[in-house]
Amino acid sequence: MNEKKKCDISIIVISYNTKQMTIECIRSIFRETHSASFEVIVFDNASSDGSYDALRQEFSSKVELISSRINIGFSSGNNEAAKRANGRYLLLLNPDTVVLDGAIDKLYSFACLQGGNGIYGGKTYDGDGVLDPTSCWKKPSIWSLLCFGVGLTSLFNRNVFFDPESYGQWKRDDVKNVDIVTGCFLLIQQRIWDKLEGFSSDFFMYAEEADLCLRAIEIGVQPVFTPSASIIHYGGASEKIVVDKMVRMLSAKVMLLQKHWLNSNKVRLGVSLYILGSFIRAWHPLGLLSPSEKTLSWREIWKRRSQWAVDL
Repeated sequence: MNEKKKCDISIIVISYNTKQMTIECIRSIFRETHSASFEVIVFDNASSDGSYDALRQEFSSKVELISSRINIGFSSGNNEAAKRANGRYLLLLNPDTVVLDGAIDKLYSFACLQGGNGIYGGKTYDGDGVLDPTSCWKKPSIWSLLCFGVGLTSLFNRNVFFDPESYGQWKRDDVKNVDIVTGCFLLIQQRIWDKLEGFSSDFFMYAEEADLCLRAIEIGVQPVFTPSASIIHYGGASEKIVVDKMVRMLSAKVMLLQKHWLNSNKVRLGVSLYILGSFIRAWHPLGLLSPSEKTLSWREIWKRRSQWAVDL
């Protein structure tokens, strides 16, 4: 690590076919960040939309650009970019985000004042300005997967009892220790990232931040949420096909169980509940006569279960 370039934060952005959004994201970083010293490292995952050339043209003197010949995934992309980082903290920031009202400065200031947590997250809003509850969530449990499996999570969305991986109706308006903070806006001390050896490369995309946060908790590092820092997160911009996204997401969720539930029978039960949940959503009685687009998507996900239900 080059001590001459030491800074407060290394901001890492993984780009994949999100050219204009990535440009707007980086513009918002420079527009809204003034107190903390920072560097921006962009890892382009073999985009085919001209992202790398457009980013080089606008930001060549401001941003370190890394071009990959193949798409190595979100987890490995962050790991590669982090090898170039010179910050005391790493900020993982999705390319489909916009920094609001000095959010990076505020998150860094909160981290410095808080001190002992090591992993920090803030508020996220969708493109319409609606609060996004997935800024943080709880770890999976047999109860949470049972609720998913029998459809209670869908019927009672954001109910603290029947949607137990959510934080219920909490409005994200106070500081709170949480199990998992979203990887689209995650600040972590460099020394902790190094101790955890970054993201597990077993995760291509999705659930890598859950795995990171749960491994952090195991070594005594508690993730924490603050309402003081806010961003817009458009979500899903790099993966537009719903079925492919859900298959990849369910595969990652199954892998998370395999890594953190040491009892193999418990893992099999968890995977079975994911299968049950996909079956119910695909073949529920109300959708038999006139299935919605969402129902048809679940039917395709169900048919492709051999790709994600790998423990059975």
